[in-house]
Amino acid sequence: MKRVKKTKDFSATRRELRLPQPLEISMNYEGNGENILLRPPDLSVHGMFVNTSTHFPEGAVVVLRFRLTRSNVEVQTRGEVRYCLPGIGIGVEFVGIRPEAVRAIEREIRASYRTRTTKK
Repeated sequence: MKRVKKTKDFSATRRELRLPQPLEISMNYEGNGENILLRPPDLSVHGMFVNTSTHFPEGAVVVLRFRLTRSNVEVQTRGEVRYCLPGIGIGVEFVGIRPEAVRAIEREIRASYRTRTTKK
């Protein structure tokens, strides 16, 4: 008998919907200037999880730039590292994100969820 490993579904416990992949993203540690290589993150209107092997201390401020896949809107904001999973990535909360950027992210997330539910 083959055992199937169950993974926990965190989508039901999150406080808001997430968008799995903006088109492109760059980030640098504020004051450093060096861009850090990233894989596409998990995005919400308040922050994102960024897959990176670079270690950041909690409270570090990073500068983010990313382009949304569907709308092609570019978002630039600062973010504060809220937690770090060594070797995996960091949870970043947006700091001072512009209201227009929040609205663009909200539209992108809604459009993404509408597409997913109509495909089922």
